[in-house]
Amino acid sequence: MRVIKFIALLLAALVVAAIALVYVAPESALRWAMAAERQRAGLERKEIELPGGLKYVYLEGGKGEPLMLFHGFGANKDNFNRVAQSLTPHWRVIVPDLVGFGESAHPPEADYSPSAQAERLRALAHALGAARPHLGGSSMGGHIALAYAARYPQEVKSLWLISPAGVRSAPESEAGKILRETGRNPLMARSEAEFAQIFEIVMAEPPFVSGPMLDVLARERIRNAALEERIFQQLGGDSVEARVAGLATPALIVWGEQDRALNVAAAGILHKLMPQSKLIVMPGIGHLPMIERPQQSAEDYIGFRAVQYRPARGRVAAAGTNRSSRRKSGSTMCRPCGSRRSPG
Repeated sequence: MRVIKFIALLLAALVVAAIALVYVAPESALRWAMAAERQRAGLERKEIELPGGLKYVYLEGGKGEPLMLFHGFGANKDNFNRVAQSLTPHWRVIVPDLVGFGESAHPPEADYSPSAQAERLRALAHALGAARPHLGGSSMGGHIALAYAARYPQEVKSLWLISPAGVRSAPESEAGKILRETGRNPLMARSEAEFAQIFEIVMAEPPFVSGPMLDVLARERIRNAALEERIFQQLGGDSVEARVAGLATPALIVWGEQDRALNVAAAGILHKLMPQSKLIVMPGIGHLPMIERPQQSAEDYIGFRAVQYRPARGRVAAAGTNRSSRRKSGSTMCRPCGSRRSPG
């Protein structure tokens, strides 16, 4: 009985200490939390300097075919930690900080257009022995992945496009309307309060992050605000639609139905442009499905990859089985585009 009581007291003390750490030393608490997420995902921090001196910091874990994942605007490599936990058992996962963000190089006068970023990432892929990768990207990262595949279609085995930017013909989003009407970019942060508002814009179901740790994340964005503004201007003028029309690369397009950053109607536009694409719309989810619903996002992607490698007859049977199982779990088909809605 005393042993049980001692263990209970010890656990209580550890909880109190962890809570105290969050408020007394939030930077340390955030580093610990990120390290724990990376460890659970089997990811290790690495860095490389490319010819010419460009530094990339990236996470890597798992074995098998290379899967490179590109984060969105204002984000960093840790955006994929939660979903990577289900991916590293299957593939070699590589998640870089894109140039201009996170721990990678921040050259102030560089070209940050999606095409230029794609060229740099291709150089990184070749340097890491991943010359023919599968690519995935969120928002800006999806835009860059599309630019990469459009320019080098023979080198990209498949695409995982999570609310990708670059579909300029789509209706205006809520964030776009705010920018147009007020001149304030709701995806940029120059204060802790503005960063908290970004969380509300980009996620319908955000994970819990304490106020002090949120402020630590905000300060990183604030320090990078001037460069981010320049990057955003270069992104805004680029439409990827003409370049990907007819692109035969197998692609899984995933979009949150409650996306306020980019209009979900862009999903159907992109789906029609890419003949080998499949579309999943996730009810109740915002702009970052891989953070809001990491397990569901991973299962959908694993299923997509599995279908790619099944024999033709197996695909028909498997598709029927998949539809049946999805009906049981409450998902529905999007009849106009032949895509499906993932269960909320």
